[in-house]
Amino acid sequence: MKSLFGTLADGTEVHSWSLANGGTRMKVLSYGGIVQSLEIPDGLGQLANVSLGFDTIEDYVAKSPYFGALIGRFGNRIGEGRFTLDGEAYDVNSNDAVNSLHGGAKGFDKKVWDIEPFTKGSDVGLYLYCTSADGEMGYPGTLKVKVTYTLTKHGDWRIDYEATTDKTTVVNLTSHVYWNLAGEGSGTIENHELKIAASRYTPVDSGLIPTGEPAPVAGTPFDFRRTKVIGENLREAHQQLLYAKGIDHNWVLDKGISPKPEWIATLKDPSSGRTLRMATTEPGLQFYSGNFLDGTLVGPSGRAYRQGDALCLETQHFPDSPNRPSFPSTVLRPGQTYRSTTIHSFSR
Repeated sequence: MKSLFGTLADGTEVHSWSLANGGTRMKVLSYGGIVQSLEIPDGLGQLANVSLGFDTIEDYVAKSPYFGALIGRFGNRIGEGRFTLDGEAYDVNSNDAVNSLHGGAKGFDKKVWDIEPFTKGSDVGLYLYCTSADGEMGYPGTLKVKVTYTLTKHGDWRIDYEATTDKTTVVNLTSHVYWNLAGEGSGTIENHELKIAASRYTPVDSGLIPTGEPAPVAGTPFDFRRTKVIGENLREAHQQLLYAKGIDHNWVLDKGISPKPEWIATLKDPSSGRTLRMATTEPGLQFYSGNFLDGTLVGPSGRAYRQGDALCLETQHFPDSPNRPSFPSTVLRPGQTYRSTTIHSFSR
């Protein structure tokens, strides 16, 4: 179902699309492809919105730290907002001190996407389309993007990304949902339990740019190879935690790039029993523990979001990949099609 959500300052209308299937309910905005709400049941069948967000388009435009948004042209950070591609240097928009974050100041999270609903067998979903012009935010090539949101008959949420370019460029697309499986506005996620199928992560410098080669998680606060309460090591005096004011790091998934989605992470809220399992084709997972939520943002629950009130699990290629030849490549050339898939499976 489609409804008017709000109007941008230039008069552009922003619509909301409602989907429901397999016990999962979702509202998606044409602005940023934002998942405004995602409701799943607990062990008693009680629905709760497990995604942070806002009630108004004005708040999304003025205040949002990427709540629920599609991220591009390049998710995560590019050091000093520059890279060299086929011998040519490019300067992209720097919006995170000297670095570029999530595609720059006007990334895909601020585009108004064209949306078409669909039904395929027992699945329902949305096709989302946008075009990024050659030179937009400094990136080369006209990039045509199609993202498919599917709710399956089991209530799983699948994201399929596709992109093509007319000039060699770099691409790294992801989704930036802020999860709290106890419910939006319910408080901290430090008691959530998390498991990540990764033996290594990419350490960062003070600007959260990878320093080089991946490092073992063994013996560090970043070891989630076995299920662990998120808050267990979160306040340790580890230099990497101090740099990020918590966790904001990329895990090097043991499976690497895979042709089909493979299971890589499990998140559980013990209080409600809600569980999220994630599968992806991507080689990396950015785990962000909501470090920069500071109590100044208020969600649909009417409650303020404070530090650690949500977490993000962003499937991706690694940060600063265009400047790191040893990392999996994010280069896309004419004639190629960028493809990536992530599946969110819910249980209780």
